[in-house]
Amino acid sequence: MRIRKSWRNVILVILIILGFLYVNNSSLFTKEREGEPLLLAHRGIGQTFPMEGIESDTCTASRIYIPEHAFLENTIPSMKAAFDAGADIVELDIKPTKDGQFAVFHDWTLECRTNAHGSVKDYTMEQLKSIDIGYGYTADQGATYPFRGKGVGLMPSLSEVLAAFPDGEFLIHIKSQDAGEGELLAAYLAQLPEDRLSRLTVYGDDAPISELKSRLPAFRVMSMDSLKSCLISYIGAGWSGYMPSVCRNTQLHIPEKYAPYLWGWPDKFLNRMDRINTRVILVAGDGGWSEGFDTVEDLKRLPKNYSGGIWTNRVDVIAPELTIKK
Repeated sequence: MRIRKSWRNVILVILIILGFLYVNNSSLFTKEREGEPLLLAHRGIGQTFPMEGIESDTCTASRIYIPEHAFLENTIPSMKAAFDAGADIVELDIKPTKDGQFAVFHDWTLECRTNAHGSVKDYTMEQLKSIDIGYGYTADQGATYPFRGKGVGLMPSLSEVLAAFPDGEFLIHIKSQDAGEGELLAAYLAQLPEDRLSRLTVYGDDAPISELKSRLPAFRVMSMDSLKSCLISYIGAGWSGYMPSVCRNTQLHIPEKYAPYLWGWPDKFLNRMDRINTRVILVAGDGGWSEGFDTVEDLKRLPKNYSGGIWTNRVDVIAPELTIKK
């Protein structure tokens, strides 16, 4: 009899724990979220391409889809079009120039997209203005180049972007593993007014982001290390409602493949992150190669009434579907 009673007590404790986990982490018992999703436009509005077979050195400009618009990524016109279409945040890539500025450009080298050779760091910002950044785009294996000659002067500096959109919110990507670039960017950002800094976030590899964070500790940053640290800590303790300190004041890019396994996903998880000033962006698939929610069909995979952030390469396509009202 004592053994049976002991087992009943064990089962009761297990049921209580399971009940607590369910109630404490179910979106059914959380405050209903309001508002439309936050739209993050990757590189503004640019030419898209099939993701199959993409490697780190793949020249994506040579495999674009037949163009549906005239915009090139990481340019001021593409960013304006993204904001006009309904983007809340625009993501852009930066690289240091020979004269100590930051150019807005994605690739490690210039050969893929442009009519120049070498790297951004080999040129001054003035020299980069003479480069045709639309030179290498083709949708038919090189039979035609629809943007050739149209990209001269379109590579902007980071300063030009911030001046063009004084109230715009940006996610800045340091395209480097060099800690020195984090130091250089920190020095640049430190000169900006606090109000401008509040609308900027920086992400990238661990070394430059760690250096940037050490110099601007209150600034919002994200790296793979900060993302992993937060999610591992949250998986270990988040079930209780406790929010690990490593999750505060940062940004999380959550692949949709893994999001359902997070405690409280989606609404309770989003509410918890809101309370600690952390922004959540849902990226498509397993998070590889900048996959986004780019079509109306993609949006059908979102949780019902989802109001967190969405990573997209075609904000012009999905924003009307979400009836964004600015």
